[in-house]
Amino acid sequence: MSIFKGCATALVTPFSDSGVDYDSLGRLIDFQIENDVGALVILGTTGEAATMSEDEKIDVVKFSVKAADGRVPVIVGSGSNDTKSAVRLSRLFSSLGADALLVVTPFYNKCTQSGLVAHYSEIANSVDKPVIVYNVPARTGVNVLPETFRKLAKIKNVVAIKEAAGDLSQMSDTIMLSGDADVFSGDDNLTVPAMCMGASGVISVAANLFPKFVSDMTKAALLGNYDKAAKMQLKLNPLIHGLFSEVNPIPIKYALNKFGLCKNILRLPLTKMSKANSDKLDVLIDDFLS
Repeated sequence: MSIFKGCATALVTPFSDSGVDYDSLGRLIDFQIENDVGALVILGTTGEAATMSEDEKIDVVKFSVKAADGRVPVIVGSGSNDTKSAVRLSRLFSSLGADALLVVTPFYNKCTQSGLVAHYSEIANSVDKPVIVYNVPARTGVNVLPETFRKLAKIKNVVAIKEAAGDLSQMSDTIMLSGDADVFSGDDNLTVPAMCMGASGVISVAANLFPKFVSDMTKAALLGNYDKAAKMQLKLNPLIHGLFSEVNPIPIKYALNKFGLCKNILRLPLTKMSKANSDKLDVLIDDFLS
């Protein structure tokens, strides 16, 4: 089963000085849905889940599910570096109304490929929700190889992979071996190249800021209008480079604050964007809008 096709937004978590800024979160959710994204991903890398308490995560899931109100699927990050905790979080967030779960590979432990199969088997068999494997080896130290995803895609409830290894050759092999499962690009700059090879869309950081543009780009690719999609990708790429000039979500929160969509508040060890890089990002945003 496909949870979505096209664009899902890897949503930031807006913070205030005292906690989660729910007013801004509600506005962001409405902004995304009104601009035609296919799904929302919360409590992921961009959502700074790693620096949130479990109570905060629970409240954010409850709020987001209620705010989305069935208009789009809400996909919730439930990964952990140990299987037992990932199972517990997956069950918990499922019970709170998550439509699907985004489960990052176990980090720090650096398990083997057979360990990945065992890990995801335990999680997927513990819930009745669709599970998206999240492969981001630059952050976790573990890479889901294409042949491993072929095995994972045969597990009940494993329906997709967010492939963020940044390697088009690996992306191609994963798509070829994915069977009926969806492959989503986890790298904004590779969205259209991946979709030209058969990927189903993107889980996008840039869509926080320009959801309609990213959604329209993926729709063009899904319709086979690759010339239009490629031109849109090339227009977007300089901005993407700016949005990843420092560790995500530092630049995207700066940009969202610039447009009045949320405060530029991050949690340590993340710190605000340097002036040199933010000045460059300002120019890239202006160029994109011109």
